[in-house]
Amino acid sequence: MGEKFISAERPQTEEGYQYHIACKPGDVARYVLLPGDPGRVPKISSLWDEAREIAFHREYRTHTGKYRGVPISVTSTGIGGPSTAIAVEELAAIGADTFIRVGSTGAIQPGIEIGDLIIAKAAVRLEGTSKQYVRIEYPAVADLEVTMALIEAAESLGVRYHVGIAASTDSFYLGQGRPGLNGYFPSFARNILDDLRQARVTNFEMEAATLYTLANIYGLRAGCICAVFANRITNEFGKAGEKEAALVASEAVRILHEWDEEKEKAGKKVWFPGLRSKGAR
Repeated sequence: MGEKFISAERPQTEEGYQYHIACKPGDVARYVLLPGDPGRVPKISSLWDEAREIAFHREYRTHTGKYRGVPISVTSTGIGGPSTAIAVEELAAIGADTFIRVGSTGAIQPGIEIGDLIIAKAAVRLEGTSKQYVRIEYPAVADLEVTMALIEAAESLGVRYHVGIAASTDSFYLGQGRPGLNGYFPSFARNILDDLRQARVTNFEMEAATLYTLANIYGLRAGCICAVFANRITNEFGKAGEKEAALVASEAVRILHEWDEEKEKAGKKVWFPGLRSKGAR
C-alpha cells in the first residue's frame, strides 16, 4: 500500500486504497459480510467456493471470493460502532452497497437458546457513533430485502432463528446490564436489561445500530444476523451457532443476487414476491 494520501478529509491513495481497510476499488464485491472478529473472516470464507485474502490492516481483515457462483466479500469491523462506521464508509467508497453483519449476541427474551440465530429488523441506538451522523430520533432499521433474504436463507437451511429488535451498546459490561469491576453497578445499568425486556427487545449487541443508521443515510442496504452466545435469563454462555450464522448470511447473499437480477430484468427498484410468482405488471 502506498504511503502518499491525496486528502486528509478522505484518506486514500491515488489508486484508491482506503487508509484503514487497505483495500482499493475492485478488491471487494458489492455484497460484504461484516463480522467483528478478524479471526472469524477465514472461518466464513472457508464456506465459499473460493476465497483469497485481500488485506489485513489493524482490525480490518478482508477476504473476497465466490459463494455458489456469486461474488462476495467479508471484512471484519472490530468491536463497536466507531470501527464499524469506518469500515462501512471505506467499503462503500470502493463499491460495496450491501452489508450483512454476522456476529454474536446476548438474548434477553425467554425461548431463545444458546446457538439460536437472531435476525435484527431494527436496533435501539444506545451507542454513540450513530449520534455523530444524525439526530437520535432517526430510526436504525434494516433493509427490507436483506432481512427477508436472511429469513428465507434461515428457513432453507433449517436453522433455529428469531426476528426481533436488537439493542446496540458501546459497553459489553455496564451498557448491557452487567456489573463492572469490583461490583460497580449504578442504577441506570441495573435497570436497563429489565426495561428493554419489557419493551420486547430481543438481544444485546454492539454494531447493528451504527450499520443501519449509516446504510440508510447513504442509500445502502444492511441487515444483521447473530448467533446467541449468551442467555441473560438463564445466565448461560457458550460459543455456538457461529457457522450457522455464516452460512445463513452467505446464502442470503446468493438470494439477494438472484432478486437483484430479477429486479433489473423487470425494471423495478424493489423486489417483492409477486415479481417472481406473477410477473411484474
